[in-house]
Amino acid sequence: MSNVENTLSIIKPDAVERNLDSQIKEMFIKNGFDIIKEKKIQIDKIEAEKFYKVHETKPFYNDLCTYLSSGPIVVMVLEKENAILANRELMGSTNPKDAKEGTIRKKFGLSIDKNSVHGSDSLENAKIEIDFFFKS
Repeated sequence: MSNVENTLSIIKPDAVERNLDSQIKEMFIKNGFDIIKEKKIQIDKIEAEKFYKVHETKPFYNDLCTYLSSGPIVVMVLEKENAILANRELMGSTNPKDAKEGTIRKKFGLSIDKNSVHGSDSLENAKIEIDFFFKS
């Protein structure tokens, strides 16, 4: 029985600024993901605050929202069997220093804040996050 899922992936401002979008997309494709939707956009701080609302009580919330709205981002819907877990494994730990070799954050992440990519952490959040950027 197949368990094909969709997940949201964001190539964050630090990676877009360094022109890493193609290399990161290539890593997704090599790892069996289909990129079924994608667009390059820039969001404002208010939109970033809505997107990261789940983190609003955390101390890093304001910096996170400022950062996500600081430059262009690439938002994508990725599809694959068990996409959410597979994407989280491919991204690596939030802190690039702790990420495994071969992961996106180990390869491209600059710091715990500028870690190059975001991915949904659950099926429920994937749906919410995909709708946030791709609601028709």
